[in-house]
Amino acid sequence: MKTYKIAVLKGDGIGPEIVDEAIKVLDAVAEKEGINFEFNEYLIGGSAVDVFDNPCPDETIKGCLNSDAILFGSIGGPKWDKLPKEKRPESGLLKLRKSLGLFANIRPAIIFDELVNASTLKPEVIKGVDLTVVRELTGGIYFGEPRYKDDNKAYNTMIYTREEIEKIAHVAFKEASKRNKKVTSVDKANVLEVSELWREVVEEVAKNYPDVELEHMYVDNAAMQLIRDPKQFDVILTGNIFGDILSDEASMIVGSIGLLPSASIGGKVGLFEPIHGSAPDIAGQGIANPIATILSASMMLDYLDEKKAADRIKKSIKKVLADGYRTKDLSSFDAKEIVTTSEMGSLIAENASN
Repeated sequence: MKTYKIAVLKGDGIGPEIVDEAIKVLDAVAEKEGINFEFNEYLIGGSAVDVFDNPCPDETIKGCLNSDAILFGSIGGPKWDKLPKEKRPESGLLKLRKSLGLFANIRPAIIFDELVNASTLKPEVIKGVDLTVVRELTGGIYFGEPRYKDDNKAYNTMIYTREEIEKIAHVAFKEASKRNKKVTSVDKANVLEVSELWREVVEEVAKNYPDVELEHMYVDNAAMQLIRDPKQFDVILTGNIFGDILSDEASMIVGSIGLLPSASIGGKVGLFEPIHGSAPDIAGQGIANPIATILSASMMLDYLDEKKAADRIKKSIKKVLADGYRTKDLSSFDAKEIVTTSEMGSLIAENASN
């Protein structure tokens, strides 16, 4: 029986609740597919600050590096907002990504037919949407130096190197090769020199993938097109800040931010997490939607080359939704019964074990 070491980073807010449900489903699938998981829990974010005075302790980084994959929940909350920047939970996640070399974030946005009415867009616009945002994670304006702030002036620096752009572009083209063979590279090359370089390098990388169509789109137009006609997209390739914004926009196309998973890859070990935040306002109430985290666990299984187990989870989620079970965030969309976070996890686990 194959055993996988999984680093578990539950984090803050609703993080522990949703990760517990993903583990519940993974255990159900493991028993059915003849695999085994060894879960080892480490602290990150605010919970790590409370114990270690450090949002990303060395112990956490070491534990992640000694694992086959990482299952991550969410971090942050008002409790830690007034701390110095280097001690805030978000700094811990940025440090973890950098330490592990996780330069590529893959965020699929897929419409479940059962939830087509959950989107604020018309069903005919979003039915059949299946796109993926590939976002560069460790460069760009979030990490650029110099950066500065005083009472009258502040600035940040957006920097991308040729190597950074090449690496993320290859990820996007490889992803498109497995899908519908189209990459939309999003930039602001009409006003930003960094985007001019981005576009030049992406075009060079594209020559290695002659079967994949490449188009360029300015970020403002891309934001508009995502709402106007999201089905035109297959793989969206973009930098750190643009990807951060566009992937959240894509999440609302599908109806709830509680439905979308993500994978951060490129280093020795991949990290899998829902795209939403820690939602401290609903933590402990049993109303958080665990589906994004459970889908992240499915992406983790794909990453580990356990395709049958990954598909089993996706089919289980689809079955539970088709049966009319909804968490509170989806309560007004063809719901037969509103269930708690734990109940949703149990229903998916039960279906996965059949």
